[in-house]
Amino acid sequence: MAAELILHNYDFSNYAEKARLALGYKGLTWRSVTIPPVAPKPDLTPLTGGYRRTPVLQIGADIYCDTRLILRELERRYPSPTLFPAGYTPMASAVTYWAENQLFRPMSLYVSGHNMDVLPETLQADRALMRGLPPPDAATMLRAARRSAPAVRVQIAAVAAMLEDGRDWILGPVVTIADFAIYHALWFITARTGRLAHELAPYARISAWMERMRGFGHGTVSPMTAAEALAIAAAAEPAEPRDSAPLAEDPLPGTRVRIRADDYARDPVEGELVLIDAEEIALRRVDALVGETVVHFPRLGYDLRSV
Repeated sequence: MAAELILHNYDFSNYAEKARLALGYKGLTWRSVTIPPVAPKPDLTPLTGGYRRTPVLQIGADIYCDTRLILRELERRYPSPTLFPAGYTPMASAVTYWAENQLFRPMSLYVSGHNMDVLPETLQADRALMRGLPPPDAATMLRAARRSAPAVRVQIAAVAAMLEDGRDWILGPVVTIADFAIYHALWFITARTGRLAHELAPYARISAWMERMRGFGHGTVSPMTAAEALAIAAAAEPAEPRDSAPLAEDPLPGTRVRIRADDYARDPVEGELVLIDAEEIALRRVDALVGETVVHFPRLGYDLRSV
């Protein structure tokens, strides 16, 4: 019997929505564990070793971090319908990088600054800590929202231009990861309230495209408690890692290493390197509560060093 797909997430996480929608697109059945949006995350840390971004995908005792890798792992296990159609993936990856770096950062500041009353009270202090900044007050958040508004509007117009020729999807006739990357950034505008919906209102093609994306749904989902997820990890053994293909400068499998994000939320995870190739890095670690797990990360966006 195949291990269950368990997504550790919370409702207004845009990256979790990206993963939920990918699960729906592939018509998958999965379990949902609700995690706190801010630290500490005591029921997640035993699985990840300290990684704190959302979401995290658990499959038995294998833990997949970052939606860039989560979607690739879903594709590897469930290749149809594809998220990575032949001939489109290099451009889709470039658009994804733009959407999740250049587009979403001002979007998050703009939306958060105008929705502080409906977001968790400690959220902004937590996010500032993730970036090594002091906690902002309301006035600081509003100033950041005002500064970010032009970048948001210019880039929403750029998304509209991508769809101007009447195509159904961002890169043309087929769904790619670029659709999910842009969608979750725009979804965040109205994730909690409709007070910023006017930013999307002038763009009929964006609205129609977002409606097509929403049509994928979230698949078949049922709740799971954190305690159940931890028990599943404790009772399971990680899958045998596939063969590595290290580059000349990489540490070799078997090396004790430390990995962390190279931008923000740089909490390190330490363990034994068991897999490294062009797409993925995986570490074996042992936790007193769940025993042995293997924690998987995408290659790009993470800093790996021997300990």
